[in-house]
Amino acid sequence: MTSSEIRAGLSLASIFALRMLGLFMMLPIFVLHAKSLADGSSDSLIGMALGIYGITQACLQLPFGIASDKYGRKPVIVFGLILFVLGAVIAALSHTVMGLLIGRAIQGSGAISAAITALLADTTREQHRTKAMAMVGGSIGMSFALAMVLAPVLYLSINMSGIFWMIASMALAAIGVVLWVTPNAPKIVAPKVPLTEVLKNPELMRLNFGVFVLHLSQVAMFVVLPTALVQVAHIALDHHWQVYLPVMFVSFIVMVMLIMRGERGGKMKQVFVWSIALLMVAQLGFWALFDHAYTIIASLFIFFVAFNTLEASQPSLVSRLAPPAAKGAALGVYNTLQALGLATGGALGGWMKQHTGTTSIFIFTAVLSLIWLIIAVRMPEIAKRGGSQ
Repeated sequence: MTSSEIRAGLSLASIFALRMLGLFMMLPIFVLHAKSLADGSSDSLIGMALGIYGITQACLQLPFGIASDKYGRKPVIVFGLILFVLGAVIAALSHTVMGLLIGRAIQGSGAISAAITALLADTTREQHRTKAMAMVGGSIGMSFALAMVLAPVLYLSINMSGIFWMIASMALAAIGVVLWVTPNAPKIVAPKVPLTEVLKNPELMRLNFGVFVLHLSQVAMFVVLPTALVQVAHIALDHHWQVYLPVMFVSFIVMVMLIMRGERGGKMKQVFVWSIALLMVAQLGFWALFDHAYTIIASLFIFFVAFNTLEASQPSLVSRLAPPAAKGAALGVYNTLQALGLATGGALGGWMKQHTGTTSIFIFTAVLSLIWLIIAVRMPEIAKRGGSQ
């Protein structure tokens, strides 16, 4: 990779990391905090407040992606980060679940994932794109691990409002990175592509369905996992990091090894398919033995090996398959399905926990993973990348 490609990868990964760190901090503490609020008696409302970020993301990812094709990546990213800051401030000033829901909805309206990923694709060559995407995937994974360590400690010291003020500060720092560190994207001269061509592409839609399942499973899992670690594993909230940190660290190493082997050996399809199979195995592990502490932790590790591998490889595949003039639109559709997965996972996870029981969540996500596995097995082989471009 050239120095410019490395700078693009690291700076955009840091933007993702700063933004996702704040979001991930909500996972281990949000449900427990919401229960303490005056309107926190409804699991459905709490699940919706956790997932509302995904709903507004789903509504706006495609418009933001298309706008980044038309007006440029950086202006769109900065505008989205400003909305993210505004939502964090509103949430910081709120003392009800409904207030948190409104703040997170506005945070989600800064739907810039597609624009960031498209900018990364624009500033890296194809043979190095998965490495750059893995930087982003790795930053997300490390943000998750750091969030799991910091969130309980910060919650006990500065409360939820203090965490949201910190989130707003990190988003402001991300704006500075975009403006002064990230390289500008080269101008792409290519014929315009109608959105229908992107929507009708079967290989793109295969990936879109996959990212929906992946993020639905992740958020639905965290509707019930923090409580299970307290009640089943008898691990206090401020010690959850002792589970999350080693799980994320080791799973990230395994992810890097899998992707490197897949890329060098031209076996990315096999890596991709086996990762989906692992995702299903993790859900079945949660379902069958959710009342055993060690099985919960083992299933969590399997889940994040699969999650990190799929999170790093799928956006790169989308950028390769999309028409050059419609990368933003294609990644907008992809991130829309990702956001729908986040929203559905929170809302459905909360509803199922309240009405059908905890383990029913994992039966449902295991079935979705099986459907994805059947779809993925039929995808064409992923060509080995060339050495130069």
